[in-house]
Amino acid sequence: MEINPPQSIKCKAAVCRAAGEPLQIEEVVVAPPKRHEARLKIICTSVCQSDVTLWRMQGLPAGFFPVILGHEAVGVVESVGEGVEEVSAGDVVAPVFLAECGDCADCSSKKSNVCSGIPFRPRQGMPRDEGATRFTDAAGAAVNHFLNVSSFAEYTVVDVAHLVKVHPAMPPEKASLLSCGISTGMGAALKAADVEAGSTVAIFGLGTVGLAAAEGARIRGASKIIGVDLNPDKFEIGKKFGMTDFINPKEIGDKSVIQVIKEMTGGGADYCIECIGLASLMSDAFLSCRPGWGKTIILGVEKHGSAFSINPTEILQGRSIKGCLMGGLKPKTDIPLLMQRYINKEINLDDFITHEVGFSDIDKAFELLIEGKSLRCIIWMDK
Repeated sequence: MEINPPQSIKCKAAVCRAAGEPLQIEEVVVAPPKRHEARLKIICTSVCQSDVTLWRMQGLPAGFFPVILGHEAVGVVESVGEGVEEVSAGDVVAPVFLAECGDCADCSSKKSNVCSGIPFRPRQGMPRDEGATRFTDAAGAAVNHFLNVSSFAEYTVVDVAHLVKVHPAMPPEKASLLSCGISTGMGAALKAADVEAGSTVAIFGLGTVGLAAAEGARIRGASKIIGVDLNPDKFEIGKKFGMTDFINPKEIGDKSVIQVIKEMTGGGADYCIECIGLASLMSDAFLSCRPGWGKTIILGVEKHGSAFSINPTEILQGRSIKGCLMGGLKPKTDIPLLMQRYINKEINLDDFITHEVGFSDIDKAFELLIEGKSLRCIIWMDK
């Protein structure tokens, strides 16, 4: 029996046409998936700080816009392209920005989660079809992809190396949380830092990523989890994820954050995790670590392109620094383990969802995150 190949689909998408401008709900055409690709019907998505950063960033290359943002989501596979065997139509999947091809030296090693077969880099097209987009607008003009996902659309096309199967018992909105931010924070504690029971952890920045890092440290049995943030409301929120102590830099008088952490931990935290993306805080985190074995994990992308410098003498004292994408997690390998932990009631994902809106109200989700009123706002495509 002859099987008809997938055809183009018309659907709604929230298109970003210029930095800082409200997203426009438009009709777009989504092309069929090509080799190694799958087309997804998005169930739900959410706004991550990376979406906000790129949305408001002036001075991007002229070719960046128009673009469909969004990279935390869950969807159903609608169709697959040639050579795709890992997923099939009807499978529920979470698209992720980081690839795991399964064949390269990095994917085969426990030492790395940065796939060299399909390297991570900002691109506006498909990973294995450079410069090519699967989106066009009503006028036939190309619309760019974002972080290999572009989930602010009813349908999107994603390379199979960027898809993680969702456990049948996993609610889609909870699974979508693991596409980026929460996996990054938990991974920082569980994988990159490898926090031990009884250790002390200091977390700089208590957004979703920082709170997820606290949850990861809690899972590992850290004796003291210190949150550093300018927002006093974050202390009560942080308690839900295991935070034991809170430092507001505005409320410590003449002391530095470094001094306070050293006093609280008897010489420095065993692990410091920087989640903001400021060179000054990266330095504070490093100097807040205990000499001899203190380890600093850098998660934030420096917001201003500033250099991060370290006095070599501090390195000689035994402190170390590690940077990582997605907290060091391998998407296809490790995200299913986090799903199982949630199903087993071992980790708290529920409290990260603070708001829910329909797709037509996507700008509200941006506003809530920018104003600091939400951790994650779930955007339901069918509501």
